Amino acid sequence: MREIVLLGLTLLLGMALLATLAQRLRIPTPIFLVLGGLLVSLIPGVPPISIEPELIFLVFLPPLLYEAAWFMSWRELWRWRRIVLVMAFGLVILTATAVAYASVAFIPGFTLAVGFLLGGIVSPPDAVAASSVLKDVDAPKSTLNILEGESLINDASSLIVFRFALSTITSGVFVWQEVAVDFVLVTIMGGLIGLAVGGIFYAIHRWIPMQPRITILLTFLGPYIMYMTAEHFHYSGVIAVVAGGLFLSNHSHRILNHTERVQGLSMWATVIFIINGLVFVLIGLELSVVVQELDGYSVPDAIFYGLIISGVLIVVRMVFALMAAGWTRIAGRFITVAVRNAGWRGPLVVGWAGMRGVVSLAAALSIPLNLPGGELFPHRSLILFITFVVILVTLVFQGLTLPMVIRWLHPKELFPRMPEEQQEAIIHRQLQEVALRELRRRFDGQVDDNVLLTSLKNRLESELKLNQVIAADRDGPTMARYHEARVGLSAAKRQELERLRRQEDFDEDVVRKIEAQLDLEEERYDHLIR
Repeated sequence: MREIVLLGLTLLLGMALLATLAQRLRIPTPIFLVLGGLLVSLIPGVPPISIEPELIFLVFLPPLLYEAAWFMSWRELWRWRRIVLVMAFGLVILTATAVAYASVAFIPGFTLAVGFLLGGIVSPPDAVAASSVLKDVDAPKSTLNILEGESLINDASSLIVFRFALSTITSGVFVWQEVAVDFVLVTIMGGLIGLAVGGIFYAIHRWIPMQPRITILLTFLGPYIMYMTAEHFHYSGVIAVVAGGLFLSNHSHRILNHTERVQGLSMWATVIFIINGLVFVLIGLELSVVVQELDGYSVPDAIFYGLIISGVLIVVRMVFALMAAGWTRIAGRFITVAVRNAGWRGPLVVGWAGMRGVVSLAAALSIPLNLPGGELFPHRSLILFITFVVILVTLVFQGLTLPMVIRWLHPKELFPRMPEEQQEAIIHRQLQEVALRELRRRFDGQVDDNVLLTSLKNRLESELKLNQVIAADRDGPTMARYHEARVGLSAAKRQELERLRRQEDFDEDVVRKIEAQLDLEEERYDHLIR
């Protein structure tokens, strides 16, 4: 037990150091973590670390999907629903088919069923990798929304393809009609189960008073219950988590108060960072295990097969993205589409952002060692090695070059959007004007007689004027003096707070509460001038 705890702590410390170094070097964190784990696995004496597939599917995957669904805009998902669904289902099936036939053509001994199994494993791009690479790049919002929407759903479709291919290999029976019906049933029922469980959690949050810590705990339990319930009935747990997460996120303003949102966001950000970091480090550390299991194949041949499959994945996705843009332009003459002319720059970026990651590796690891009859599963070690090569090629090569591709192509925003700074200024002004109108409507005639209401009215008017001045003179001398004064006053407050902290008259809990209020005040000001 002590060795396991020590290993876990070592992994967390190494992950933190690698993430910090990646940030300093301005390299996307997932790429650096995978490379770091890869280099560590090559050090003599490092014990091999084997990843349990159930650990990823059951422990890691639900919160990762839930967090992605929580921050996905339902409006944007609905706006791009056609291209998202086509890529999440159509592209996955097309990719799996292309990989299946390429495997049969290039890899000796591969059958079509084994090829489809490999295709189901490597077809879904990784949501975390794409968002991590693109968050520091000036990419259009529309491109980000399409990629995020696709990555929410494509895991489910690829795992369904994987499941049916695995069933075909183990049973030797494959009926297209049954596969098609089961595909639709697994997807729809998974979504319904996710909405049902989400509805139960909505009722609990809405009508049962709880402490913020308990509320936050329930937000962590939700995705696991959604996933496990759907998987128990042999439906898509991935779709269940996505559907339930989208539902609860869309109603979060009704079920969570401000304290729960602030504390919950901080907790979730930390937990997701740890999960993501561990997963990508473990992918790199898995190399030694993968190579050891490569029985009957030479490493150069296996690398060659992996590069062939990687090339097929990249080409199919690029061609599909460009063809989808052309088809949208034609279809726009007959049906309503979000954007009729998407051009070629944006689709190329979407096509290049096809990094594979944790779901592919977990699916490959979940292949059983033996068939029901006792014989070894065909080509299991080679499938696992090819999956690892695909992850390295797409994540490292495409991930490192994606920012350069975006800067080179400079894709345009597909949908007209107001600059974020202008949006924020308008929203702040509207909220302050509404608050002032409400104060005058409800307490007209009482403001002058109540010093607290007078102070509230003056503060609202002052904040409204402040926002107007900042918008008009953001980089001018007035703003510079104001910023200097705010920083100085904040420093003076904190110095005084530290002096009071050392006095016995003030409890540490009270001091910490005031300190948190100062933190929120400074965070709000930083956000205002950003």
